[in-house]
Amino acid sequence: MLTIKCPWCGEREQIEFTAGGEAHIARPENTAELSDEEWGAYIYTRTNPKGVHYERWVHSHGCGKWFNAVRHTVTDIFWDVYKIGEEKPAVPEDWDGATTRAQYQAATQKTAAPDGNEK
Repeated sequence: MLTIKCPWCGEREQIEFTAGGEAHIARPENTAELSDEEWGAYIYTRTNPKGVHYERWVHSHGCGKWFNAVRHTVTDIFWDVYKIGEEKPAVPEDWDGATTRAQYQAATQKTAAPDGNEK
């Protein structure tokens, strides 16, 4: 079962959510000056990565609020969720989507023993 963390309600089943497309798409400022091709690109052209993707989601069968999420498109594992308007979180380049953020950070965190060797 896939769960998604709503920034307001916490962990819930995927069935409660609806994907809303790519996040961080800025509407053009001078819309009257855009050509048909530029409007078409704004409306229809989106990235379709194999890997890390920043998306918009709505908790449609819950609080009804929109938020952004970072999801790996191959594994469906979420790196992070964050409220709209917040800065988008950085994702390590070597994250392959096989683990959650907590698992990745635990695996990559190394502590030094008193003798200077890594544990």
